[in-house]
Amino acid sequence: MRYIFLFLLGLFGIWWLRRKFDDGASRPRNGNPAAQAPAEPERMVACAQCGLHVPESEGVAEGGQFYCSDAHRRLGPHA
Repeated sequence: MRYIFLFLLGLFGIWWLRRKFDDGASRPRNGNPAAQAPAEPERMVACAQCGLHVPESEGVAEGGQFYCSDAHRRLGPHA
């Protein structure tokens, strides 16, 4: 019985310490609506060489064409 009590006391101590020293990063803040707003979706663009759709920020654009990588940019549009 004593070991069960010590075990429960230890669990309570761990819970209390985590709650006391938690920085709150894992919990959403209700007072700040900007922190809860979902991010805007990024536009997906097809590669002119292979047709793969990639986020616009991760690709390479040249001469009005969009490519998924620098290697496909060098190859040019698919013929």
